[in-house]
Amino acid sequence: MTEAARRRAVPPLARSTVDRAAHRRTDADWLALAWSRSRVVVVDIAGGGRFLVTGDSLVLFAPEGAPAADPADRLFLGEHDGTPYFAVAAPLPDVAGARTVNLRDVGHALDDRDAGLAITAVALAHWHAAHAYAPATGRPTTPSGGGWVRTDEEGEQLWPRTDPAVIVLVNDGVAGPDGRCLLGHNAGWAVAPGVRRFSCLAGFVEPGESAEAAVVREVFEEVGVVVADPTYVGSQAWPFPGSLMLGFTAYADPAAPVRVDPTEITHAHWFTRSEVAAVFGGEVVRTGDGERVGLPMGASIAHFLVTEWVNES
Repeated sequence: MTEAARRRAVPPLARSTVDRAAHRRTDADWLALAWSRSRVVVVDIAGGGRFLVTGDSLVLFAPEGAPAADPADRLFLGEHDGTPYFAVAAPLPDVAGARTVNLRDVGHALDDRDAGLAITAVALAHWHAAHAYAPATGRPTTPSGGGWVRTDEEGEQLWPRTDPAVIVLVNDGVAGPDGRCLLGHNAGWAVAPGVRRFSCLAGFVEPGESAEAAVVREVFEEVGVVVADPTYVGSQAWPFPGSLMLGFTAYADPAAPVRVDPTEITHAHWFTRSEVAAVFGGEVVRTGDGERVGLPMGASIAHFLVTEWVNES
């Protein structure tokens, strides 16, 4: 087996070389000492989970250069090559030469360590911001456990949660340049003048539902197409604010009528593999309405699913 085969492709935000070292989270003495030799990611939750990079690398602060934070508010991300990493939710400091970004902007360009640090930092910071009060009692909560627990005044504990969502590349199963996939434009997306972005169909898994059943249901609800053989491909976190995207492929007949639910999807089209490859290559491809076709951003699992499909043949 080749090295490339052993290193199976994974979604861009599913990469991490950071050891989460969960056994350290309840050791307050170790965390205090680790902070003194750590590197710190600063996340601006008020700005939607933004952070600083220089080039394609995270800006990491020494503890003395990071915004002041109570020990309980230091979010322990894990260790890498013997260095502990923490996150702090605070306004971003001014750093010469750095730029302010979010995961959508640069998640795919970060190396494996930085991708793992950034997505965990943003996900944890979002969770803390949304859980200052216990949902069952309304009582204030305080962080503990290295940032992985919140506790109310009566000792009831909350742990971070993620919402499972499915995302699926519907295709016709045909190899070669004439194979087709079905992509849609979400009703909530902004439209740049003359350009419309198309992506995979997606939706949340409902209570009591399997991920595979959610694929079938969501596609039919959004575009009126029946799909078969939903097959799991991979997953990645998407902390906007707290989803876990479960990526699938599924098959459908391009001859079946497409009937969009306009509250969810405004446009849906079948695109050939050659058309999608052309867009990725920088060429102009237009819909029948004359709009230029845009495709998913590089940090998204949708981009990964479409790219993998294009590269199949």
